[in-house]
Amino acid sequence: MLTCTHGRRPLDRLARAQAEFENARRRASKEQQEFRDYATLDTIKSLLPVIDSFERALRTKSDAADYRAGIELIYKQLQDALARMGVRPVPAVGEPFDPHYHEAIEIVETEKAADHEVLEELQRGYKFKDRLLRPAMVKVAKNPGQ
Repeated sequence: MLTCTHGRRPLDRLARAQAEFENARRRASKEQQEFRDYATLDTIKSLLPVIDSFERALRTKSDAADYRAGIELIYKQLQDALARMGVRPVPAVGEPFDPHYHEAIEIVETEKAADHEVLEELQRGYKFKDRLLRPAMVKVAKNPGQ
């Protein structure tokens, strides 16, 4: 009786190739998750000093002026930590309204500002590198004289 073994070899090679591909896919997925976890860990570590400062401020018995100065210092710490990560505020007040970066909440008729100039920032917008995280909520001037 003759047996043909060469017909099984291509199937074996295909099965091995599929298994290797699946193992490579799992490894890549695991490495991506480890990278995300590492990046998150680094972000958390940079925010811990801000939390420490808030805790110290809340334990301290001081007058309103000292308390405000402490809160302003903590705010600066938080802004600095975000800046080191690549987070920047969106320029708003005094800038021309840009629908890509600003969300108009109110239009105010005035002759004291240029048409479409941002008059007030109601909520700060932020960018991460070149990507918009959140638009700034703003009041915009409508100058009838222009």
